[in-house]
Amino acid sequence: MARPYSWTEGRTQPSVEIAIEAQVQTTRAGNSVPPNATSPLWTVMQLCYETRSVAEIAAHMGVPPGVVKVLVADLLNEGLVVVHATLGEDTSLAERRDLIERVLIGLRAQ
Repeated sequence: MARPYSWTEGRTQPSVEIAIEAQVQTTRAGNSVPPNATSPLWTVMQLCYETRSVAEIAAHMGVPPGVVKVLVADLLNEGLVVVHATLGEDTSLAERRDLIERVLIGLRAQ
């Protein structure tokens, strides 16, 4: 098995800012990509047929969230996934805490 940072060619910063709680979903174009079980990008797209957070993807793949952020950013730039922000400028502190709690519950369920 390759080291996760080799999947990102050593890059540790995504080309676009992506929050750990952001929801990722494979697009129609991503759904039509031929299977490649050895590709971490294909694995992310497969996981995101069902919308998942960056944290969930990292947990499923067993890699650091930073690696997933780089992979998701690459897929986003190719139009193979969409990223749905979960927090806005006007999000209250209570809503932010609720989101964090839901993410933690989801990660523990894995």
